[in-house]
Amino acid sequence: MQKILIIEDDEDIGHGLEVNLAKEGYKILRANNGQSGIDSAIRNNPDLILLDVAMPVMNGFDACRELRRKGFEAPIIMLTAKSEEIDRVVGLEIGADDYVAKPFSLRELQARIRARLRRQPASSPDGLSHYCFADVEIDFEKFRATRKTEELDLSPKEFEILRLLIQNRGDVVTRDKLLDTVWGYDTFPTTRTVDNHIMKLRKKLEDDPANPKYLLSIYGEGYKFVG
Repeated sequence: MQKILIIEDDEDIGHGLEVNLAKEGYKILRANNGQSGIDSAIRNNPDLILLDVAMPVMNGFDACRELRRKGFEAPIIMLTAKSEEIDRVVGLEIGADDYVAKPFSLRELQARIRARLRRQPASSPDGLSHYCFADVEIDFEKFRATRKTEELDLSPKEFEILRLLIQNRGDVVTRDKLLDTVWGYDTFPTTRTVDNHIMKLRKKLEDDPANPKYLLSIYGEGYKFVG
C-alpha cells in the first residue's frame, strides 16, 4: 500500500483529502505544520507528499527546501491558494514536483498523484539514500560522509548503524535491534560491540563526543538519533 503524507493546517481540507485518498487505497499520514511534516516524512518515508504552502511554524516552501536538503526524494505536490506564476516558479525551483492551486478539483489532484507515483520507483526498504544534519552530509548509496566538507572515514557497519538510527529518528533503537539488523544474531556479537561503534561514531560526528547532541544514550534501552 502506497503512503501519502498530507501536510495541511486546515483541518477541513486535510480531513477531506484523507477520506477521499483512503478510498483510493492509499495509506494516509497527517501533519498540520511544516516542522511536524518533516519529522513524519523522515520517520515514515512516504511515497508522496501533499504540501500546503501557507502554514504556521514553517511554511511549505521552507519545508520543501528542508526535505530536499535532508535527502527526501519522493514526489512533493504543493497545495496553495496562491496562483501567481512567481510562487509556482519558486515552488518548483526548490524541489517540488507539481503545484496545484486551491480550490482544486479532487479528480484532477488524484490524477496528478497517480501520474507522479507511476514515475516514482517504489520506496527503498533501506529508507533515505541521503541525509544532512548540522554540518554533516551522508550519502548512504555511495557510502560517503562529509563534515564541514571534509570526508569522514566511516566503516560499512557505522554507515548501517547511522542509517538505522536516522530511519527511527526521535525513537529509541534498542541494542538488540541494532545487533539483529546490522550484524545478525548468527554472528554472535555482544551489546558492547554496539557501544564501541557508537563511541567511534560520536568521535567522528559530534563536536563534544562526551556530551553528544545527536547520538543519545537511553539508559537501559539503547540509542536515539536527534538531528
